[in-house]
Amino acid sequence: MLHNLRQLIRYRPLIQSLVARELKARYRGSVLGFFWSFFNPLLLLGIYSFVFTFVLPSRPADLEPYALFLFCGILPWTWFSSSLAESSQVLISGGNLIKKVLFPAEVLPIVTVLANMMHFVFGLPILFLFILYFKHAVLTLGELAWFPVVIIVQLILTVGLALFLSAITVHFRDVKDILGNVLTFWFFATPIIYPMDMAPPMGRALLNLNPFTHLAISYQEILFYPGPFGHWRWLLAMVVASLLLFVAGYFVFDRLRDSFAEEV
Repeated sequence: MLHNLRQLIRYRPLIQSLVARELKARYRGSVLGFFWSFFNPLLLLGIYSFVFTFVLPSRPADLEPYALFLFCGILPWTWFSSSLAESSQVLISGGNLIKKVLFPAEVLPIVTVLANMMHFVFGLPILFLFILYFKHAVLTLGELAWFPVVIIVQLILTVGLALFLSAITVHFRDVKDILGNVLTFWFFATPIIYPMDMAPPMGRALLNLNPFTHLAISYQEILFYPGPFGHWRWLLAMVVASLLLFVAGYFVFDRLRDSFAEEV
């Protein structure tokens, strides 16, 4: 396992090439092409803003502008959920590559996560433009210094879960069907469309067990709420938890890799 982990560094050119190919293939034949990376977050933001502004208008005053609060959580969640949904099928769809003796199978879920991360990065200018437009919070260098830390933690966590899901889906094809429902529940069990303070004490204790809760709150405190970043202790705990989940996910993947070629 440690040997295979060290080998990942050698595969950087391959990963970069496959990420670029994935991004080009996703928008091949599209009129707007890569501009969909900017329009999709805007459309998603518009839908949620309409629903929670006109259909369900009741919300705390400190969440205004609510569209910006939503965007701070939905943008990273889209990266996370899309990566897991796509990685659950990536080994099956990439069966021809896996059957090649020298091809490292773990590259495929990693490429999926990184390609979706690029869409997240493309959406960040829209988010920062909204912050400047609403002039809601002053982004200090101290707070922004934590921003890349949150992204790295989310990347490690997402890759670990993607490796695990991609490996077990090869043997249990029902996973990809169950995963859609799990992600829907996971979304509403994360303080993205509501603040953590709205949850009752018992619910708050359960939400704290959700790893994405602390990522969502970290994004919100850095980008939306004024004042210093107070969730840093939870974020440092998430660094350890994400590394453990990554190692566990890669361990499962490494144990099952010899059976991939036969199953796909």
